[in-house]
Amino acid sequence: MHKALDAIGFTSCTPIQAATLPLILAGDDMAGQAQTGTGKTAAFLLATMQYILTNEGSAQPRALIMSPTRELAIQIYNDALSLSQFTELKVGLVYGGVDYQKQRDMVADGIDILIGTPGRLIDYQKQGVLKLKNIEVMVLDEADRMFDLGFIKDIRFLLRRMPKAEKRLNMLFSATLSWRVTELAYEHMNNPDIIRINPEQVTADKVTQCLYHVSKEEKASLLIGLLRHIDPTRTIVFVNTKRTAENIWGYLESNGYQSAILSGDVPQAKRQTLFKNFSEGNLPILVATDLAARGLHIPEVSHVINYDLPQNAEDYVHRIGRTARAGEAGDAVSFACEEYVFSLPEIEDYIGSKIPTEAVTADNLAELKPPVRLKKSHSKFSKKRGRDNKSRSHKPRSAKN
Repeated sequence: MHKALDAIGFTSCTPIQAATLPLILAGDDMAGQAQTGTGKTAAFLLATMQYILTNEGSAQPRALIMSPTRELAIQIYNDALSLSQFTELKVGLVYGGVDYQKQRDMVADGIDILIGTPGRLIDYQKQGVLKLKNIEVMVLDEADRMFDLGFIKDIRFLLRRMPKAEKRLNMLFSATLSWRVTELAYEHMNNPDIIRINPEQVTADKVTQCLYHVSKEEKASLLIGLLRHIDPTRTIVFVNTKRTAENIWGYLESNGYQSAILSGDVPQAKRQTLFKNFSEGNLPILVATDLAARGLHIPEVSHVINYDLPQNAEDYVHRIGRTARAGEAGDAVSFACEEYVFSLPEIEDYIGSKIPTEAVTADNLAELKPPVRLKKSHSKFSKKRGRDNKSRSHKPRSAKN
């Protein structure tokens, strides 16, 4: 483990790691709250691996890590591979949408640490492929997101098929420890320690926030104008609906900005290619709904632009938490139009401060070229491929004008 930490340049603990690791390594259950991007994943992975390496066991899997989204599960898996690279631990990953039989065979062959999303885990459990009765370590990541996505019944289904809480090591991590999350912790964990890191500081201190009061008709012009004043190497533009995402993508493409939409129109494999291209800087702008707001660790996101103010205050925090991760700095820009400005008081009350405002000037308003429109064939494809805006992504193709 020390060799792996040296190899990846892990030299010091973040506050959440320093507060939780001694307790977990001593055998205590733990429910931890910290802002996004503060190292929660490394904390529970290190604790899980240390437990397995220092305690004998033969049943497989020995540890189960549950994630609300496949993107987050993949990121946890990649981090686990890095941390376990000099051990003989077998780490596996299961999630819906791809490789059903391949993942099933992997679970059947035996695995030490299994990372997965609730639906696929339940599927394999009901088939008798995934054995839960001897789980030694249970980790629930992004617990608040589990509630938001309606997975809590699935989580309880899995937890009730594991050994009793006092016979396993339990960890729960979340960006917010609401009453429903703590209730879950006390119901399915063994008297967990509750650790909150800077609960009064809801947003990361290195996020520079600003707000523009702008009419709905001028938002696209303001977006393009602001992009011309920055280097949008890795920028996420958040919107509230898929229809708005398609409209904004059209303006970005026609005005010289390569972008893609994170929505519900393509298979999982293509969505992973999108994230890969964005993470590597090959795709400068991602237009996304709140699917991307939680759990995803995309390095070096420089700007988050709330084209639409979210209608939920917590979503605002999770959106802007995509930038300024792991101590880096970042900018969060929000547009307050007549349609969504009504959520502003709730957001400011939740974060405990007013968002600094900037004036909309003529210099910030760009003269726009007409937006690129979607091909009719793509519209038909969208209807056929499903309407779940929360689970897939697509970069629409432009039509010739």
